[in-house]
Amino acid sequence: MSISHYIKEIGRGKEGARSLTQPQAYDLMSQVLDGRVTDLEVGAFALAMRIKGETTDELAGFLEAANERCMPVRPTKPAVLLASYNGARKLPNLTPLLALLLAQEGVPVLVHGPAHDPGRITTASIFHDLGLPLARESGDVEAAWSRHEPAFMRVEQLSPPLAKLLDVRWTVGLRNPGHTVAKLLDPCRSAGGHPLPTLRLVNYTHPEYGSAHQEFLAHTRANAMLLRGTEGEPVADPRRSPKLEVCIGGQWRDDLSMPAHEGVLTELPVLPRENDAATTAHYIQSVISGEKPAPAPLLRQVECILQALRALPEAQGGVHERTA
Repeated sequence: MSISHYIKEIGRGKEGARSLTQPQAYDLMSQVLDGRVTDLEVGAFALAMRIKGETTDELAGFLEAANERCMPVRPTKPAVLLASYNGARKLPNLTPLLALLLAQEGVPVLVHGPAHDPGRITTASIFHDLGLPLARESGDVEAAWSRHEPAFMRVEQLSPPLAKLLDVRWTVGLRNPGHTVAKLLDPCRSAGGHPLPTLRLVNYTHPEYGSAHQEFLAHTRANAMLLRGTEGEPVADPRRSPKLEVCIGGQWRDDLSMPAHEGVLTELPVLPRENDAATTAHYIQSVISGEKPAPAPLLRQVECILQALRALPEAQGGVHERTA
C-alpha cells in the first residue's frame, strides 16, 4: 500500500493543497497507524499536514481510524475523558486534582497521555507521586473506578500505533495530526464496538483553534466541554475562570455553559511555589484531604461537568460514523 497519492493532494503548499474527504482521511490514517507505509511517507504526511492544517472532515476521518485502534474501555455509566499531553512548564499541573475532584463525586474518569516529556511535568509523574497506579489494561481502569479513583493510561498502552505517530515529532521537530487526534480520543466502546456516552474535555491555546474545535465537535455530534486550557492541559487556570462551553450531542448548550470571569479572582488561591511532581502531588493531597481549599475555578469546572453529565441522557451522543 501507499499514501503517495494522498500526499500529492495535501502537499501542494498552503495555497495549492487540496483537502481530503472523510473516507480518504480515514484510509490514510488507517494505513499510517497500521504501519503499512514507509517512514519517509509518514514524515511527508506529517510535514504536509502541518503546513496545510486539518479540515473538519479530515480530522473526523483521522479520529475514527485512531479510535478503532484504541484499547476499548467499557464504563457502566458516562465517563469523563481528560487528554493530558502538554504537562506543566510554569504553573503546577492540576489535571490530576481535577480528576480526583470528579472521582470524589462518583464520576468515572480516564486520563491519558505520555509518561514522560522533556522539560515538562507530566500528569503521569504526578499520579505516580500521589500513589495512584497507572493502568495497563482495561481491567485496571475498571478497578480504579471501583475504588472511586481516576485512572491514568499511558498513550503507549491505550494506542501503541498512535504513540508511535506522536513520537515522529522528536524526529522532524514538528507536531502532526496525531497530536490533535490524541486530544480528541474516545476509547469507550460497548462489547459490540459501539461508542458509549462520554464527556470529553477539549482544550485549546489560541482562539482560532477554539473556533475549529467548535465546528468539529458539532460536526461529530460530540458530548464535550471546550475551554481555553492551562498550558495546554484540560483544566481551568486556578487564577481565573475561563469560559466553559458545553456541547451535548453536537448542540452547543448555553444553559449548561458558564461565561468567563472577567479579570483575575478577588481571592487568589495559595499555590505551591514549585511545580515539580512531588510538590504538586503534596499540594493536591492537601486539597483532597480538606487541609487546603480547592481553587474556585476548578470547583466551578467540576460543577459545570456534573451538570453536563446529567444532561447526557437527554441527547444522542456518540461519534459521527464515516459515510461510504
